[in-house]
Amino acid sequence: MLGIEDPWVVLGYFLCIICTLICLVWGAFKWNVDDTVQEPEEEISHWAEEENRVEAEL
Repeated sequence: MLGIEDPWVVLGYFLCIICTLICLVWGAFKWNVDDTVQEPEEEISHWAEEENRVEAEL
C-alpha cells in the first residue's frame, strides 16, 4: 500500500490522520466558547499580594 510494506507504519500514518481530524473537529466545536470557569477574586488578590511580596524581596 503506497509503497509502504510494513503495516505498522501504515497504521501510524492512519492514526496520525485520524488524530488530526479529531483535533480539527474539537477545535471547531470549541471555537469562540467562553471559559466559564473563573478564579475567585479572593484567590486572585492573594496571588497578586504574593507576587508583589516576592518582587519586593528581589
